[in-house]
Amino acid sequence: MNRDVKRIAWGVFPALLLLASCTHVSTDVDHSVNFRKLDHIFVEHRLSDGRGMDQLIADELQKLGYDASAGPLTMMPDNTEAIIAYQDEWNFDFTTYLLELDIAVRDAHTGQQMAVSRINEPSIFGNNPVKMVDAALSIFKKK
Repeated sequence: MNRDVKRIAWGVFPALLLLASCTHVSTDVDHSVNFRKLDHIFVEHRLSDGRGMDQLIADELQKLGYDASAGPLTMMPDNTEAIIAYQDEWNFDFTTYLLELDIAVRDAHTGQQMAVSRINEPSIFGNNPVKMVDAALSIFKKK
C-alpha cells in the first residue's frame, strides 16, 4: 500500500508543478485606438472590492506614464477619455491569492469597448497581484 501511494505521488507532483507555472494572458485590442493620446484613464471601483484593486490598477497605469485615477463613477474627472472596469477572482487555499484578472477598457463618452485583457495564473504557491496587473495592462505599454 505504501509503495502505491509513493507511485501516485511521484505521478501527480510533476503534473502539479506544470499546472502551477501555466500563465495565460489573452488580449483583444481595437488597433484604431492610440492609448498614448488618452488624456485621462479612470478605473471604476467595484463595490465588492475590498482589496483596492482599482487603486492598484491606477497606480500601475501611472507607472506606465498615464494620467490615471480610481474611484466610484460619480468621482470620475471631466477629462476622462477611457474607463477601465475589472473583475478579479481570488482563491483561498493556505493563503489568499489572485487567480484571475479581467480588465475591459471602454470609451468614456460612447461606451464603446476599446480593449479587453485577461490574465489567468493558476498556482498552488500564490500569485503577486502587482505582477498580474502589470501583465493585464500590457495593452497600454509603449510599442
